[in-house]
Amino acid sequence: MTDEHEHDQHEPASDEAAIDEAAAPLDDGYETDEARVTALRAGLADYELDEEDASLLEAAEEGPDAIQVLPALPVLAIVGRPNVGKSALVNRILGRREAVVEDTPGVTRDRVSYKAEWNGRRFTVVDTGGWEPDARGIDLSVAQQAEIAVELADAVLFVVDVNVGPTSTDEHVVRMLRQSDRPVLLVANKSDDARRDLEAASLWSLGLGEPHPVSALHGRGVADLLDLAMEALPEVSKVAKEELGGPRRVAILGRPNVGKSSLLNKAAGEERVVVNELAGTTRDPVDEQIELGGKVWRFVDTAGIRRRVHLQQGADFYATLRTQAALEKAEVAVVLIDVTEPLSEQDVRIVDLVLESGRALVLAFNKWDQLDDDRRRYLEREIEQDLAHVDWAPRVNISARTGRHLEKLVPALETALESWDTRIPTGKLNAFVAELVAAHPHPLRGGKQPRILFATQASTRPPTFVLFTTGFLDPQYRRFIQRRLREDYGFEGTPIVVNMRVREKRQRK
Repeated sequence: MTDEHEHDQHEPASDEAAIDEAAAPLDDGYETDEARVTALRAGLADYELDEEDASLLEAAEEGPDAIQVLPALPVLAIVGRPNVGKSALVNRILGRREAVVEDTPGVTRDRVSYKAEWNGRRFTVVDTGGWEPDARGIDLSVAQQAEIAVELADAVLFVVDVNVGPTSTDEHVVRMLRQSDRPVLLVANKSDDARRDLEAASLWSLGLGEPHPVSALHGRGVADLLDLAMEALPEVSKVAKEELGGPRRVAILGRPNVGKSSLLNKAAGEERVVVNELAGTTRDPVDEQIELGGKVWRFVDTAGIRRRVHLQQGADFYATLRTQAALEKAEVAVVLIDVTEPLSEQDVRIVDLVLESGRALVLAFNKWDQLDDDRRRYLEREIEQDLAHVDWAPRVNISARTGRHLEKLVPALETALESWDTRIPTGKLNAFVAELVAAHPHPLRGGKQPRILFATQASTRPPTFVLFTTGFLDPQYRRFIQRRLREDYGFEGTPIVVNMRVREKRQRK
């Protein structure tokens, strides 16, 4: 969790010496990394720390081989037909504590999931309001869209417009929701006054239990709804939980017709040794175990790749939900890019979804055997321009159709996963930070200089670092730290996250 929403807190001038003292161990002269960590930890005793800080600091004592995964946040999906106010409800939920602002260049805004918080509990909201299907086949397409959102969720808010009452589309969705094993809260939106609350009673007929009248626009009833949602959500997500052990899980992603099926069929067809077709429904996508490079891999959600769903309208949004469902189950994503066509916004969007999910990443440039010199020059320029923010991802040039260079995929996957699992010992990390700060101090802010008191790696998968600081670090300074971490430790093929916790000095009694 970042404390980026906090305003910059400046120390009073009289505390300058105390800060210098606390940060002094950053200057060298400590015999060992362990001695440095002990001294820095002792310095933290002078600062206001909370329970979450304490558990982060305990994690700092784990050995370098400990794989630590932050518990997956529970997921709340918001579904319903067009114009019932889903997006207004999402904005209302996020508005209480704005979604964490992503300051990484190149991250697109057309997301389907957001981090939210209510009464100290953090969770993820999946918003299906971004795509409204057209009138043709609307019953089916809304139900399909809801089905994928439910596949991603631990609990569901089903939104109905109280002024319209239940429609045939709503009934389609209800049938699907009844078959799912997810808890569902029925939300009677646009209920602006007590008279409308009475009308909400007609929604009992849907058979989803008690309707909850709210006005997303005015905020009426939303707090009570969120209290109920928190009761329905588990502490740790059941759908997004990490499974440890077993074959490593790979998602093959890419826009339509880029060669995903060919790649999968080539890998499975020619080197198929063990293929385990697990029982597949839409909520439990088919996974296949395939041997590549002498190792068994689990390719996730291959049903979504095989079973092409053609929706005239909203296909992009639908594909985004599918992609996210696959990413939830995967550890590493192979994003397939067709080199015979210019890099598209959709290619970049898929890469950004991988970044957002925190999974390891490999870029596979497909149809390489069809590339001429002219196109190659343009392609390099496009990669430089549109994929600069993932220049750390391994690149492989393949032909999925012929199977050419498919074997190069395996070392790339192994490298990316190894980076994703990497842990830097706390002593080494603090020595690295000390050196970096000595050579490149943070610029002054309002005459004060924020100090980094202590650094720890909160988790692996992806490597997530937390800096305890005396003030807010500029986004570009955090990006500079990320860049230097990559220069020193590699991290090829994994996103890395650098969060801050701005901490105040304890008041002396």
